[in-house]
Formats: sequence, C-alpha cells, structure tokens
Amino acid sequence: MKQENLRFADLITVKSLFQAWDEFKKEKRSKRDVQRFERHLEDNLFNLYSQLKQKSYRHGAYQEFYVTDPKRRHIHKSSVRDRVLHHLLYQYLYKLFDQSFIYDSYSCRKDKGTHRAVKRLEKFSRIVSRNYSRGCWSLKCDISRFFASVDHRILKNLIVKKVKDEDINWLINKVINSFNLTPGKGIPLGNLTSQVFSNIYLNQLDQFVKHELKLKYYLRYADDFIVLSKTNKEFPSDVNAISRFLGDRLKLTLHPNKILIKKLSWGIDFCGYLVLPHYILPRTKTKRRILKKIGPGSNFQALYSYLGYFSHASSYKLSQALRNQLFGLASSVIILSPY
Repeated sequence: MKQENLRFADLITVKSLFQAWDEFKKEKRSKRDVQRFERHLEDNLFNLYSQLKQKSYRHGAYQEFYVTDPKRRHIHKSSVRDRVLHHLLYQYLYKLFDQSFIYDSYSCRKDKGTHRAVKRLEKFSRIVSRNYSRGCWSLKCDISRFFASVDHRILKNLIVKKVKDEDINWLINKVINSFNLTPGKGIPLGNLTSQVFSNIYLNQLDQFVKHELKLKYYLRYADDFIVLSKTNKEFPSDVNAISRFLGDRLKLTLHPNKILIKKLSWGIDFCGYLVLPHYILPRTKTKRRILKKIGPGSNFQALYSYLGYFSHASSYKLSQALRNQLFGLASSVIILSPY
C-alpha cells in the first residue's frame, strides 16, 4: 500500500510496533530505561497498541539535560514508550515526504550526511570556478534558534497536505503538541520525529530558493545553508528575499551574526570542514579540539572516529599521528594482556 493511502489501523499494527522497537533498540540495549522496558516488552507494546487503537494515547513528559558537542545543546528526552512511537511515525513520514525534498538537502536522510554535503560543495566550487580558474563566492546563513522557533500550526498544515487520514494526523499532532518552548512553538532536540519535521518545514525554504530565486548552487544541512556564485553582487538581495520568505511563511529569522560572504580562496567553512581550491581541510577549531583529546587516556573508539573524520580531508600528517597513537594503544594492550 502506498504511504499516501495508508490508514491509521494499518500504521499502528502490533507487527509495526515490534518493528519500530527493533529499530529503536539498536545501540541502546545497555541503557537502563531500555532494559526495564524490555523486561516486559510484550505487555508494554500491547498496552501501547491498545492506547493507540482506542485513541486514549497521551504523550509523556520529557527529561531535560544538556550536552556539549562542542556547542552546548538543550536536549529533551522522552520515555522509551514514546520513543518507540516516534520511530513508527518517523518511518512513515520519511517514506511519505522524502521524495518531495530537493537533492541537496543533506541532514537526516539516507545516503546523505555531512561528508556527502562537503563533497557536493567541493563539486559546486569546481563548477562555479571552472576548475579554480575564475572567482567563486559563497553565501552561508544560519537560521536563528530554529528548533525553538518551529511554528506548530505551520508544521501541521504542511503535514496535512500529504497525510489524508484524520487519525494519523491526530497521532502526529499528539507528538507535535507534546512540546512547547513558547505557546505553539518549538520541537525538541532529542525526538527522532524532530528530524523529519525539520526537513518538512525547511523544504519550503529549499523550494523557494531553488525554484523562485533560481539559485542553482544551493545546499542545506539542518538549519545551515550555503549558496555559491561566480560573484557576490546578488547576495545582498538574495539575503533580503530569503529573510522575507522565512519571516512571512515560516516565522523564522536568519541569525544576524552568521550571514557570511566569502571567497573560495579564503576557505568555505561547512559541516566541520574547510573547502578550498584543490583541498578539503579539517575545521581549525575541530582539529584543535581533537588534538587536545589525543593522549595516554585516549580509547580505540574515539581515535578511530577521529581517524574517520580526518580521512575525508587533506590531512595526511594528522591521520598518521592518529595511526601512531592507535598503534601505541594496541601495543600497550598486547603487553598488558595476561593471555
């Protein structure tokens, strides 16, 4: 059955809930709340199914905490029961909406991500600069407090255009209404559904930039977006048009201190890397942070993730230093092992 024709009863089946559980539990089996839920898994999922079927489901409260990665972020974590439901809705909404998104939207999509976004930016820079033989300029913008500013009414109206089943919309609205930073605004950093909600919301911006402003070399990752052009003459008018669109249609604003216009030769900072003619380099701040963490207390997993990060850039010496560190740790394990 096509996603557009899916009915509420087909969405919330016990089989679908168990499949959502299987997706949710990946890499979370060691968490205590997940273990507690799994001890009575069948009872918990059948109870959830019963609440959904009878439409007595109520979304629970959120647990708040902060993480630094490196920017400090305010996370809102829901219960295991609610997160299983988020997985169910995420899979449904992703399949329903993803084909309507532009190709160059890279956040929280299959076969996309930061590395593909940076490679695409590098390709765009080669095209615009004609293999680095002429000028290339970038306009980079950031939406101010995006997750906190998402307007519930606008989001619901965008979803109802594709979701025709009233009961499915009732359930989606339960999740949207479960969180407010100010009345009628905000989606939580921490909900899986927020990933697809953000792409549904910002797809309006993508379509405006591509089809009304007709900016060909545009790409977006989450609430950051970038445009390339052979000159910077049109960028001020582009910023004004985008700013008006965001305010009028999506109730969003551009961050005034994060509207950056740069030459390619100066380096374009995007998704953790610096794109230059002929090179992709690690972002200076990220490189310094990683180098500070490398030492006797480093673990294999962290070092391998850093090595993966550097492998997407022109950073042979840094990668070699990490490999030496890994070799040193491996040697220590072999020496200390009693077997």
